[in-house]
Amino acid sequence: MTQTFDADFLVRWLAAVAEAVDREADRLTELDSAIGDADHGVNMRRGFTAVTETLAKDPPATPGAVLTAAGRQLISTVGGASGPLYGTLLRRTGKTLGDDERVTREQLAEALGSGVAAVSQLGGAQVGDKTMLDALVPAVDGLRDSFGAARAAAEEGALATVPLRARKGRASYLGERSVGHQDPGATSSALLFAALDEIARTETSATEGAS
Repeated sequence: MTQTFDADFLVRWLAAVAEAVDREADRLTELDSAIGDADHGVNMRRGFTAVTETLAKDPPATPGAVLTAAGRQLISTVGGASGPLYGTLLRRTGKTLGDDERVTREQLAEALGSGVAAVSQLGGAQVGDKTMLDALVPAVDGLRDSFGAARAAAEEGALATVPLRARKGRASYLGERSVGHQDPGATSSALLFAALDEIARTETSATEGAS
């Protein structure tokens, strides 16, 4: 039987993302201080804390509505590039999921693919430009196979940004000096899929225990 996921699963995923971002905020800021504005950790913490609070106050009824609300909150809360980019990712994903009360992993992967495409269009970046897309694109491909594959692909994608020269964003102004640093956006994107894998494992264990 195909496993499906409800709105509560998405809420728990985003809460896990908020915990991961809070835990890794100093590292994200350290990475950003080398090639950016040194505010990525602070901005991501502020944004996902606001997302968690918003969803707790008024939990949406469907997975799509959860992600749409989260994206809207990020856009209104986070300054710089992170808010619009992450907000666009989640909002477009939510809109693509539509009004279904439960979704499959494959449906989530397809919807995230549309979200990633919207991020690429918004920022004008592609894989290899040393941005969050270097983690997001392989992660979505991996998610079509499993949650664990998505996590591994995202983490590998983030590490693969170290030798790249930045071609988009603030880091691109540094030219060759951007080489040798891990991209903070790709790193925070990997946290999304690590959290997703953790929550999926919990969900699977609970389902197997109940059967």
